[in-house]
Amino acid sequence: MNTLTKLALGMLGQLKPHGAPADAARTITLPAARRHGGKPLMEALMQRQSQREFAPGPLTPQQLADLLWAAAGINRPELGGRTAPSALNAQEVDVYAAMADGLYRYDPAAHALLHVAASDVRRVTGYQDFVDAAPLDLVYVADHARMKMVPAAQREAFAFTAAGAMAQNVYLACAAQGLAAVIRAWFDHRALAAAMSLGADQQLLLAQTVGLPAAQT
Repeated sequence: MNTLTKLALGMLGQLKPHGAPADAARTITLPAARRHGGKPLMEALMQRQSQREFAPGPLTPQQLADLLWAAAGINRPELGGRTAPSALNAQEVDVYAAMADGLYRYDPAAHALLHVAASDVRRVTGYQDFVDAAPLDLVYVADHARMKMVPAAQREAFAFTAAGAMAQNVYLACAAQGLAAVIRAWFDHRALAAAMSLGADQQLLLAQTVGLPAAQT
């Protein structure tokens, strides 16, 4: 679906997700993330870039596991520490994975994807046409109910900071694995919140599309 069509449907309140296969897994247990090897950090930084053309093929379970762990995984089990910072350790940002077979929320403690909705919400995650077919659209959502120790006036800024750190981790993981990614903030907030069944305390922050580069087709 092209951008103009999405804009028109959004104005009419008709930008909605597609149906997903009825047999979508309720929980996707991910393989352990690869925590060694890959490209050196400085080389990954040199190759970090935004790409907006994606091959239609799916990511492997290992690639998905590595990306989600990079975004919000636990890297210090004894402390419950994460790969991305969070003010006062509120851990207020959840990472959702929109894929063809449904919408999932990443659970860092279980290192698993928990089923949220049996619908393909990818096309609602942004006005750009490429979000519809790329294999993975990550959506970063803040839960303000977890930020009671953070002054109310600073909660949004802190949440965006945490989401930005997560997204950069994903960018670097993509650079290390030869994947394409682009961070986005242009989406219909009302339509996406409805498609994800978000509550009053939850705030959409950013989205990020990930997939194989189109050149690999």
